Amino acid sequence: MAKADKSGAIAELKSEFESSSAAVLTEYRGLTVAQLKELRVSLGGNAKFAVAKNTLTKIAANHAGISVLDDLFQGPTAIAFVKGDVVEAAKGLRDFAKANPLLVIKGGVVDGKSMTPAEITKLADLESREVLLAKLAGALKAKQSQAAATFAALPTNMARLAEALRAKREEAGE
Repeated sequence: MAKADKSGAIAELKSEFESSSAAVLTEYRGLTVAQLKELRVSLGGNAKFAVAKNTLTKIAANHAGISVLDDLFQGPTAIAFVKGDVVEAAKGLRDFAKANPLLVIKGGVVDGKSMTPAEITKLADLESREVLLAKLAGALKAKQSQAAATFAALPTNMARLAEALRAKREEAGE
């Protein structure tokens, strides 16, 4: 590879690292081109799956301020650059790795924090961002409904208490 090509590749990888919310490193040894295409399709628009030379990727990651991945650049390495929901991309990689054991998740970085393969699998076990937000909204709405019911019950209970007191006094002849 010519020096200009290497510089261009490093710049492109650096921009991918900087614009991504996460990067997951995988080993793809033994996977066919068709399987890699299937993986790219399963990740959808959420992530970009790229194969690059370890040395160039390591240089680009260091230029982007990510040095926690240095130990993972051994053997054939491909990177999933995640632009959208990290959980969805982690699910896609996990599911593909289950179906194709030749894909091995080496680790990654999410928002600057190093992640082990086990942590990425735990991340994949989470529900999607939309589902978590919907659950949070439902919980907040339930609390508001309970508060509204409590506040609405106060005047009703006060009216019942006043009516019971009036009836008791009437019976007592007051």
